[in-house]
Amino acid sequence: MRYRNHRILLFMAALAALMAIGTVWGQDDYLAVGYAASLDRSDFFEPGISGMVKWLDLPVPVSTFLPYREYYVAPARPRSSLASDAVGSPVQYDITGRTPSGVNYGSGQAQSYSTYASSLSTPRNDLWIAGQANWTQYAVIPVGASLELLASVPAGGSGGLYKVIQTNSLKTDYQSMQFNPGYSSISFLAGQTGRHMLYFVVNNMPSNVVIVDVFTQSPR
Repeated sequence: MRYRNHRILLFMAALAALMAIGTVWGQDDYLAVGYAASLDRSDFFEPGISGMVKWLDLPVPVSTFLPYREYYVAPARPRSSLASDAVGSPVQYDITGRTPSGVNYGSGQAQSYSTYASSLSTPRNDLWIAGQANWTQYAVIPVGASLELLASVPAGGSGGLYKVIQTNSLKTDYQSMQFNPGYSSISFLAGQTGRHMLYFVVNNMPSNVVIVDVFTQSPR
């Protein structure tokens, strides 16, 4: 039964990824300016997917990452790829004195942390990317960069982190984890280009989805 539930959750993750792609390509491609030339594989795919493939294939200038600079640690030098992503195990995170100024959602909506905290009267599982001053549910980072995920699990417990990577195909991955009550920090190293969609499930309660778009940085 546990294996069957695991397969169902992976299927749901892949389905959610496809829905997210459709949503994104109903919007303007704000990263379309400043691409460096590269092999265009997009001609081999249907329009919706070809847009995503072209968007992810092309190296982008360093200015693409500037709006999200507070959320990641850059690699020592630009990379084209690593062997794979690396996800750490949850580590207890004490939020005392470390609350953010604000929180940003993937839709572009932002609010103060105090407003967000007031909505937590009902326990729920939340996932964020921690920045120097804010938290976000969406970021754009270069290959080889690392960031810190923050998982809020009021009761703690056993669960797992699900990851869907969109390139020219969908890849799904699952990692079992033991979450601490309250906040846990999870390290994430971006080893390949693509749209990375992450969420976790604890006590049969899924968190929100965090999206990390990973690109190769073009030569300066």
